[in-house]
Amino acid sequence: MCTAATYKTKDFYFGRTLDYEFSYGDEITVAPRKFPFEFRHMGKRNSHYAIIGMAHVAGGYPLYYDAINEKGVGMAGLNFVGNAVYQAVEAGRDNVAQFEFIPWILGQCADLDEVRALLDRMNLVGTPFSEQLPSAQLHWIIADRNAAITVECMADGMHIHENPVGVLTNNPPFETQMFLLNNYQGLSPKQPENTFAEQLQLQSYSRGMGALGLPGDLSSASRFAKVAFTKMNSKSGDSEAESISQFFHILGSVDQQRGCCEVADGKYEITLYTSCCNADKGIYYYTTYDNHQITGVDMYHCDLDGSELFRYPLVQGEQIHWMN
Repeated sequence: MCTAATYKTKDFYFGRTLDYEFSYGDEITVAPRKFPFEFRHMGKRNSHYAIIGMAHVAGGYPLYYDAINEKGVGMAGLNFVGNAVYQAVEAGRDNVAQFEFIPWILGQCADLDEVRALLDRMNLVGTPFSEQLPSAQLHWIIADRNAAITVECMADGMHIHENPVGVLTNNPPFETQMFLLNNYQGLSPKQPENTFAEQLQLQSYSRGMGALGLPGDLSSASRFAKVAFTKMNSKSGDSEAESISQFFHILGSVDQQRGCCEVADGKYEITLYTSCCNADKGIYYYTTYDNHQITGVDMYHCDLDGSELFRYPLVQGEQIHWMN
C-alpha cells in the first residue's frame, strides 16, 4: 500500500510513501546520462536523461519505485493488485516490461506531452525481471509541474487518465477513486454552518468540524480522499525548507504505524519511507520509519555524464538533536 502526491509552490515537488511489511534494501540511486539500460524488447540505450530515485538494485540494474529526471518529470509505481493485467508483446509497438517502465519514460521525456506521445505507441508487457523477481502488479502516476496523469494497464487495455488532484494510492481503479470524492464534496477547512434543520440551534463545539467525515483509516480509498483534501487545501511558503516541510506533512497525514495494519500473523505494514523530490532542482529528500530527520541527495552533485550508478544506502536509526 502506498500514497503518491504532487505539490507546487515556487518549485515543483513529487513524492510518495512506500508502505510494506519489509524492505528489499532500497537505495537512492542516480542513473547518469550514459548508464546503459538494457531493455528486454527495445534494445540497449546508452544515452538518456539522468534519473534519480528510490530503487532496489539487482544485478547492477536499478528497479525504480519512484524517480524524477533532470527535466522535471516525476513517476511512481504503486500496488494495483488484482486489477493490473499487462499486454502481450506485439510487433510494431514499443514493448516495455513493467520493471522498465520508469527508466523508459524518464529517460526520454522532458514533459507530459512527450510522455503521452510515448505512451501512444507503447505496450506495457509482463516480462519478469527474473524468476526471483516476477512482475509486480502496479499502476503509475506521472507528472510535471503543469499536470499529472495516471496509467493503468487492465484486462481491457491501457488506460491513461488525467489526474487533476495529483494523488494516487492503490485499489480501486483511478476513475472509481475520483468518483468517490463526490462523497466528501461538503467538507471544508472552514467551520460548518448549520444546514441540518433551521429549528435546531446546532453549534460547532470544536475546531476542524468542517472536515468532519474525512476518513482516517488506512484503506487506499480513504488515503486517497485524505491526501487529496490535505494537499488541495494546503498552504505553504515558497522557500525550499517551507515547501519540503509542508510536503512531508501532507504525506504524513496517511503515515502507517507498526501494529495498525496486520498483513499476516505478527507482520505489519508500515511506512518504510516517505520521499519528496524537488523536480526542478533534482534533489531527492526522504525520511524512513526509524529516522524522521530529512536526508537529501542532489543529483547535480554526481557526474551526470558518467556511466556508472551512484548509490546511497538509506540512513536508518532515529537522529535525535540533544539540547543539553
